[in-house]
Amino acid sequence: MSAVVTAVAQKPIVLGVLGSGKGSNCRALIETIQAGHLNARVGIVISDVPEAGILELADKHGIPAFHIPPGRFRTKFEPERERMVVEALQTYGVELVVLAGWMRMIKSTMLNAFPRRIINVHPSLLPKYPGLRAWEQALLARERITGCTVHFVDEGMDTGEIIAQQTVPIVDGDTANNLHARIQAAEHALVPQVVQWFAEGRVA
Repeated sequence: MSAVVTAVAQKPIVLGVLGSGKGSNCRALIETIQAGHLNARVGIVISDVPEAGILELADKHGIPAFHIPPGRFRTKFEPERERMVVEALQTYGVELVVLAGWMRMIKSTMLNAFPRRIINVHPSLLPKYPGLRAWEQALLARERITGCTVHFVDEGMDTGEIIAQQTVPIVDGDTANNLHARIQAAEHALVPQVVQWFAEGRVA
């Protein structure tokens, strides 16, 4: 199956992309949109890290980009800060929230505002290896196959309903870095594909 589906002539689905790092999956979405293979528009980018590369990426492409400080918690936003995120997403007409390297848990304020409209990409074949640095977990377990998963977000850590997965083989001599790079390449195809499914109404 092709990694992306040719976009149809319908109103683009508006995305809100949340990320804490360089934004490689956000870049993949933007490039797939520009190539005409994804019927979507990135309406806003939000990061919890002021110097995150994803904010610079958004600015380069003329996409509204905001840093919203999370508050005192290390793994989630304070409720009032999460409400700020929701208000920003709603202001820009977001229909689907994509977590792309987002390092904080999503709680009820966002989940209630966007029911079954928040998705995450995780670098393993869930339910195996949730949490941080999943590719290293797979290597240490001597797996022969790993991959990536796009799933609905719930209040757990990488526990939401799985939408799609892509396998990535682990080969002899793999290091954490080169395995991670191959998993990211798979993510860059899978995330736009799943977003296109939402745009077509194939996922609900």
